[in-house]
Amino acid sequence: MAGDKADWALVTGASSGIGMEFAWLLAARGYAVALSARRADRLESLAAELEREYRVRTFVFASDLAEPGAALRLSQAIAAEGIEIDVLVNNAGFGLLGNFVETPWERERAMIDLNVRALVELTKRFLPGMVERGRGRVLNVASTAAFQPGPLMAVYFATKAFVLSFSEAVNEELRGTGVNVTTLCPGPTQSEFFEKAEARDRQLGKGKLPTARQVASFGISALFQGKRTVVYGFANRILALLGRIAPRDTVIQGTRKVLER
Repeated sequence: MAGDKADWALVTGASSGIGMEFAWLLAARGYAVALSARRADRLESLAAELEREYRVRTFVFASDLAEPGAALRLSQAIAAEGIEIDVLVNNAGFGLLGNFVETPWERERAMIDLNVRALVELTKRFLPGMVERGRGRVLNVASTAAFQPGPLMAVYFATKAFVLSFSEAVNEELRGTGVNVTTLCPGPTQSEFFEKAEARDRQLGKGKLPTARQVASFGISALFQGKRTVVYGFANRILALLGRIAPRDTVIQGTRKVLER
């Protein structure tokens, strides 16, 4: 169900985890929600639940945003429905564990395309309209991985460092426009991330982790407060700070030890 008489939010990676929770939280705020992810069945089910629970409009676009042209097709499909995006949540992304010399290039390339290129392209396509209207919000999901290099997840950590740097720079450029970019940096969270990263057996993904709802709620709150960058969890904030001030060798070696467990 789509239409133009509503405030619309677009959430990528909305079929599970933090992305799905973003969709629920935005619908609860009265936003019509455009949903994008690879799994059409999950998106359709989520859309039906949101419509039933909150009586909001929804729009579903199933696609792998890592594919060339997918972000363009998504923006064109939204425009064809007469939808103007007021809130953009760039959540889609994945990681991969392994030595860089051994991991498959196809997976690394897809990671770069999804975590970086799609995020930048969607921001590029929807931000000008927000600025023209004098209102809008962008939430880019980075990670605590953004604050230091990550041996054994070298490309993933680098993509999240890019997201953080890019988002903070654009947010500053937008000063005075009525539009803000917020960067959310979660640590390990209850989600499908570790399974997709082929890291299910690692200690980092075990123990008492925050729920996807907790992280998403924290991020949405920060977005609507107009904050620049937020890190979920006190311990994660300390680690992020150490990643910036501790000796570089210590940080890199320490990160490797954590990922090896």
